[in-house]
Amino acid sequence: MNKPLRRVAIFCGLLVLALLLRDNWLQFVRADELNSHADNKRVQIERYATERGNIIVGDQPITGSVDSGGTYYKYKRTYVDGPMWAPVTGYASQVYDANQIEKIEDGILTGNDDRLFFDRTLAMFTGEKKKGGDVVTTLNAAAQKAAYKGLGKNTGAVVAIEPSTGKILALASTPSYDPATIAGSNDEKAWVALQNDKSKPMQNRALREIYPPGSVFKVVTAAAALEAGKVTDIDAATETPEGWKIPLSTLPMKNHSGGCANASLNEALRISCNSVFAKLGDDVGVEKMTEMAEKFGFNAEQFTPVRSSASVYDKKADRGGNALSSIGQFNTATTPLQMAMVTAAIANDGKLMKPYMIDQLRAPNLDVIKQNEPEQMSQPVSPENAQKLQAMMENVVANGTGGKADLRMDGVKVGGKTGTAQHGEKNAKRPYAWFISYAKTDQGSPVAVAVIVEDAEGVGREDISGGGLAAPIAKAVMKAVLKSRG
Repeated sequence: MNKPLRRVAIFCGLLVLALLLRDNWLQFVRADELNSHADNKRVQIERYATERGNIIVGDQPITGSVDSGGTYYKYKRTYVDGPMWAPVTGYASQVYDANQIEKIEDGILTGNDDRLFFDRTLAMFTGEKKKGGDVVTTLNAAAQKAAYKGLGKNTGAVVAIEPSTGKILALASTPSYDPATIAGSNDEKAWVALQNDKSKPMQNRALREIYPPGSVFKVVTAAAALEAGKVTDIDAATETPEGWKIPLSTLPMKNHSGGCANASLNEALRISCNSVFAKLGDDVGVEKMTEMAEKFGFNAEQFTPVRSSASVYDKKADRGGNALSSIGQFNTATTPLQMAMVTAAIANDGKLMKPYMIDQLRAPNLDVIKQNEPEQMSQPVSPENAQKLQAMMENVVANGTGGKADLRMDGVKVGGKTGTAQHGEKNAKRPYAWFISYAKTDQGSPVAVAVIVEDAEGVGREDISGGGLAAPIAKAVMKAVLKSRG
């Protein structure tokens, strides 16, 4: 063989080798990535080739599947009371993929999860149709209905948690949308309308929106003051003059009610004294305030398993910023889930349980594939201090601004805290109405709730308050949980 032919042969051999390497790289190294790639239409076609398993609340499915008669996508997802449950389920669309539980547990719902290999293999031999498994949630149908109905046409969110376990009992967000309207292959008009809707109906406000918490954050500051030993007797007078000046500023802290001068911690929470809590935040200091906030879950994303945005406490704030942060202003921002977690920890004698909303995953034959168990997340406050916080919050409901949350049920005590959070440049925007609360019986606390009304239809700015707008919603949710427990 002469030299030119030898070179051509070597070159061709290298091309063949490169082709083999590329082929093996695609088939073995990138196979899983390509099989699950969003642009791989075979994934979508397979996802809707058979009926999806269901998302279950109690013992009832809140999803379903119907034969859509499509060329490529045989089955289309359906939803029961779609707008009410959308913050829980998310959507599953033949064109626009999926999100939330529909996306996270897609393997179980489609039947493609490795844990369902035996079921798929058995179906091949028996001739049965492939089926998806079910996702059983921790949600309480009565509580969810009360939350959604309570919000009504207002913009806002509700989260309810079982304090002893961390189970999420309600997760409502309004305005909402019906996932069924974007489930098919010809729903582009509905999808575009939702994307362009300025009211953001697809935004999960319970988990993804962060708000200034205003006065509901004062329970965190109270916890920090108790844990740091700055207050030991909640009924003892504090050394807080009226007009206490914000550090690094000549401005006095404004109170919205009288009687705040030297008010006790108990009284300061009842009438929501800014001066007392700002001074306590300054006494505790930014480091210890940050530590307490983070023990409750601030400055970290939470996974329920749906991701929740990280709530914020500014760990780099100067003294003035920290004082304002201590009353829920400055850079402090929180999700409704986070404030429900704070309330649940206080109601659970200081023990914070990790929030979750999937109880178990089931195979098509109803065998349990995975059972989630309660998991302690932290211990922000001691049982003794948690009980002091409970006494203060129960005083707010019995004798203060939270009266509209009082259930007036035998053997049930309710603790709460109102909040009206100012926001916008020079606080020009309509304030947010907050309410956090828990119900407690002799057997412990079955429910803790956080409610925010972001905007209330037909309500004037001067009439927006946590006690007036949010507390009745919390009351309805707590009542629903108590009644469902018998």
